[in-house]
Amino acid sequence: MSNTNRPICMIAHRGYSGKYNENTATAFEKAYEHGSGGCETDVRVTKDGALVCSHNGSVVLKDGAELDVADHTLAELTAQPLKCKNGKEDDYLCTFQEYLEIMKKHNMICFIELKGEFTDEKIAEAFELAEQVYSLNRCILQSFEMSNLIRAHEQFPTLGIMLTYGGDAPQEDYDKCLEMGFSIDSYFGVVTDKMLTDFHSRGLEVAVWTANTEEELRYCRSLGVDYIESDS
Repeated sequence: MSNTNRPICMIAHRGYSGKYNENTATAFEKAYEHGSGGCETDVRVTKDGALVCSHNGSVVLKDGAELDVADHTLAELTAQPLKCKNGKEDDYLCTFQEYLEIMKKHNMICFIELKGEFTDEKIAEAFELAEQVYSLNRCILQSFEMSNLIRAHEQFPTLGIMLTYGGDAPQEDYDKCLEMGFSIDSYFGVVTDKMLTDFHSRGLEVAVWTANTEEELRYCRSLGVDYIESDS
């Protein structure tokens, strides 16, 4: 692998999720304190249309109740803290707006993955909010689904777009990225010199996920990528 000596930005995967409750305000704040240049988050829509940060389709509250995000209101989902997995904080479900406000406060890059069913209207709402609260120039939309990326790009041509790419991803999606000028967020184990050349030669970026051990982090740094996502 060639090392292009490009500056690498560390992205905290779901915030500093290795030590704190993922996708919470605490995890995002602690990521900044830990030295990350940005945070990745997952966004879902509640029953009453609120945008919240949650990787899974359901959240577990402190009393053990498991609530499906899409079937409950924001008030119901935030009636009590989340069940604590890491750290000692009483963390509540974080809204997308709270995430954006924290990112703005620390001038951090936003990696945003839309989860579940997002209509064109909800895509518009999410990134209009991002522009209002922070800046589209500091946001990058990620998705495994090329159709989501294309729909968002049609509405927000200046928004950073990045295909989430695994070893079993269709070649046509890879080729479509190069055709449309989308960057790529690849599992680090499938990055090749050709991938780096294909994207960097077009002025596009390459991110990798999710490196957590020292060995994985050293390897990813040697690749010459632009971003490394990590829980650590």
